[in-house]
Amino acid sequence: MPAREPADLEGSTGLRCPYCKANNDRVIDSRTSGEADVIRRRRECLECKGRFTTYEKIGETPLRVVKKDGTRVPFDRDKILRGMLVACEKRSIPTDVLEGIVTDIETQLHEMFDKEVASKYIGHLVMEALGKLDQVAYVRFASVYREFKDVNQFLDELKPLLGGAGVDPAEAAAAARRGDKTRTGKARSGGSGHDGHGEGSDGPAQS
Repeated sequence: MPAREPADLEGSTGLRCPYCKANNDRVIDSRTSGEADVIRRRRECLECKGRFTTYEKIGETPLRVVKKDGTRVPFDRDKILRGMLVACEKRSIPTDVLEGIVTDIETQLHEMFDKEVASKYIGHLVMEALGKLDQVAYVRFASVYREFKDVNQFLDELKPLLGGAGVDPAEAAAAARRGDKTRTGKARSGGSGHDGHGEGSDGPAQS
């Protein structure tokens, strides 16, 4: 966002001069710095004529995720990325592509929600992105996120989504079976499947 002209910003801001402690100053220069998210302002005290610099940055309220049991946890983009990495295991998908998807999801969430977002909405965004990216990763993620008990339930529940995502039913069934085996093996060893913000206790989104 371009900085306004100094003339538009003249007047007291409530800041105290570091020299005489008066709170009567004017802006004599204003410009952005870094990624344009910080504004550097050069000010002059109208009492002692001393000059000093202030830096202004827009405050951002941390986003919290409302889990399905009603509890709230801080939003954690790393959990989403870990869940996607598990779903994309042994698929030819570069990590930076997944990081870009997570960044897009995070940006969208901050634009749409001020303070809180439901975990199921995050899971929906992840599934939507994976559906466009890779069929196998999509069904792997969905099999854990939806917490299906068996392959038939998985296929019955996802029939509307399978057509929209262009997923082959036979490939989906095979992926679901692999997901069941993976979850069973991890449960025996104390694991928790996809680690992230999801519908399950440690599902792929946030729960």
